Amino acid sequence: MSNAKSRLGLGTSLYFWALMDLTTTVLSSTPKPEVELEALFSDKPQSHQRSKRSWVWNQFFVLEEYTGTDPLYVGKLHSDMDRGDGSIRYILSGEGAGIVFTIDDTTGDIHAIQRLDREERAQYTLRAQALDRRTGRPMEPESEFIIKIQDINDNEPKFLDGPYIATVPEMSPVGTSVIQVTATDADDPTYGNSARVVYSILQGQPYFSVDSKTGVIRTALMNMDREAKESYEVIIQAKDMGGQLGGLAGTTTINITLSDVNDNPPRFPQKHYQMSVLESAPVSSTVGRVFAKDLDEGINAEMKYTIVDGDGADAFDINTDPNFQVGIITVKKPLSFESKKSYTLKIEGANPHLEMRFLNLGPFQDTTTVHISVEDVDEPPVFGPGFYFVEVPEDVTIGTTIQIISAKDPDVTNNSIRYSIDRSSDPGRFFYVDISTGALMTARPLDREEFSWHNITVLAMEMNNPSQVGSVAVTIKVLDVNDNAPEFPRFYEAFICENSNAGQLIQTVSAVDQDDPRNGQHFYYSLAPEAANNPNFTVRDNQDNTAQILTRRSGFRQQEQSIFYLPILIADSGQPALSSTGTLTIQVCSCNDDGHVMSCSPESYTLPVSLSRGALIAILACIFVLLVLVLLILSMRRHRKQPYIIDDDENIHENIVRYDDEGGGEEDTEAFDIAAMWNPREAQAGAPKTRQDMLPEIESLSRYVPQTCAVSSTVHSYVLAKLCEADMDLWAPPFDSLQTYMFEGDGSVAGSLSSLQSATSDSEQSFDFLTDWGPRFQKLAELYGASEGPAPVW
Repeated sequence: MSNAKSRLGLGTSLYFWALMDLTTTVLSSTPKPEVELEALFSDKPQSHQRSKRSWVWNQFFVLEEYTGTDPLYVGKLHSDMDRGDGSIRYILSGEGAGIVFTIDDTTGDIHAIQRLDREERAQYTLRAQALDRRTGRPMEPESEFIIKIQDINDNEPKFLDGPYIATVPEMSPVGTSVIQVTATDADDPTYGNSARVVYSILQGQPYFSVDSKTGVIRTALMNMDREAKESYEVIIQAKDMGGQLGGLAGTTTINITLSDVNDNPPRFPQKHYQMSVLESAPVSSTVGRVFAKDLDEGINAEMKYTIVDGDGADAFDINTDPNFQVGIITVKKPLSFESKKSYTLKIEGANPHLEMRFLNLGPFQDTTTVHISVEDVDEPPVFGPGFYFVEVPEDVTIGTTIQIISAKDPDVTNNSIRYSIDRSSDPGRFFYVDISTGALMTARPLDREEFSWHNITVLAMEMNNPSQVGSVAVTIKVLDVNDNAPEFPRFYEAFICENSNAGQLIQTVSAVDQDDPRNGQHFYYSLAPEAANNPNFTVRDNQDNTAQILTRRSGFRQQEQSIFYLPILIADSGQPALSSTGTLTIQVCSCNDDGHVMSCSPESYTLPVSLSRGALIAILACIFVLLVLVLLILSMRRHRKQPYIIDDDENIHENIVRYDDEGGGEEDTEAFDIAAMWNPREAQAGAPKTRQDMLPEIESLSRYVPQTCAVSSTVHSYVLAKLCEADMDLWAPPFDSLQTYMFEGDGSVAGSLSSLQSATSDSEQSFDFLTDWGPRFQKLAELYGASEGPAPVW
């Protein structure tokens, strides 16, 4: 170093020593950019007085991943002003100074005190300076130097994107590219072979291969079939150092799946299918399914089914289920066991999507035969025509046959048919159908003006199976006949002035007719026969279904006759012609000179001048009030009660009364008309009086009393007649409904005297026990007790 100093002719200088040992190598000496190159390398003598810095620049190289226990020696820093007496102190600053690198401030030795990794940091830039130890004054200007980390092969190749997934079509040619894999080595690619990667395949032969330089994976075996094996696991290795021994290696996995191609034709697993269907199956109902198996998948397994032959092509259809790729056979038109019992279909299943390079593996279609049997069912009767239209005149006679409805049993048994009308379609019961022959007849008179159309439903039912019912719609149009005479559409009223002239038009009238003849309506007008020679008015027929009413004379006087009623005869053009008489009311009015009506009431001529209209209204109001008072007085007198005629001999104190609720016994006479029991004449034949406080629940059957139960003029006979009536009708409530009296009913020794339960016994009920109850029940004992003599004749 001193020789170099002498050669360069430098003054005081600071030198960097890189010792050539196992860990440090001096590769080059490069002057710092601040040092003038001319001063460093020129042969001209240099003046000792120049102020240029005299640095010698060295780069230090240090191997990474040092694993020793002692600090790693990097190099030495030395100044030519250092005489070895320790007066110079060396300091180090910059990247890693004091942390990664340290310097001996006396000797200038630089050491690395931490493990270095080139992949983390490739170089460090540091600054060195020599100071006077006593004064701290810089002896040399500060300068930079670089410590570079030298790479070793300490990183294996890595597949950053692995593991990989790839697909390749099946049956691909050899050499078809599948995927490219790439491995990355973190070592320095510019230094040695540490980052030179070579690819190889560890697993996946003989199906696939890999390019050693590019990492492209290709197919290595022809005719790889997805249906035989669908997926493969390939392991690729990447090794650095060019694949040499001692290189580091990394691996990755590639999952390769063979995608499907249409290389398998469809095939039916069976060549014959046997199916059955009921003849009553509706159109579009499913008969059965066929399936052509295709080993492919997705679009390559799609199927299209068609009927290519057979006698059932017009009766059945086939469609493809897009989800399951099956052929669904359906009914195309109604079936009949009696017409045809079986069908044969030839069905083809084919792939609609083909690949030209695999056509040699075909044909990509297959056929099968389907036999379909039609099964018989008990069907409802079937009508010949599916719809009936009948025209009938409205004057048709009741019971006339207007149409024969015909139906038959389509089954082989051909059961008998019974006809009826759905009454919901004929609520007016205008028609009737013969139960056996199906003859449709009228049951009521028809009136086109009321119902011009009838839509009924005729039912046909099998005798042996009433659940089998067929129906047919029958539309009946009622044809018009001339059965309605024309008439005025409204009330006609005309006015005529007293000063009217002869021939003056009073009114134009028209007529309406409910009939509807085919040629339209035409009416004829004339005066009625009784007014044919009317001297006051005449009728002129306009021949357009209207007529004009004209005056025959002049000089009408309101005082003589204020109102005229003119009968007008209206006739139609039907066959036979019908006519009616309408009345036109004509009032005579007083008019002004312009012909405007002033008054049509004759009262203006009869009222005295001194009596005003308001006074007349007041008089009429007084008369009306007096009339109301008189009617009110008469009404009150009419409702006054009259004494009843009482016959002491026929007076019966035991009352038999019909109650609907629990009463108060014998003293309860408020809820019925006792006059019917006191007056014998009230018991005459006819409808009995009912209770005044309530309506009877069931109509009295007195009017239906047989002759044997006829009553006489006594109350006793009347009661006996009522008893006979109740005994003969066991289902009618008794006249003496259940009552609660003071000494009978629930809670008393007597119990109930009602005969409500008498109808539940088949034997004659005995009332002999009434004689044991004392005098209060003596009369009942006489009425209901058993008689020892012969039974009376009623």
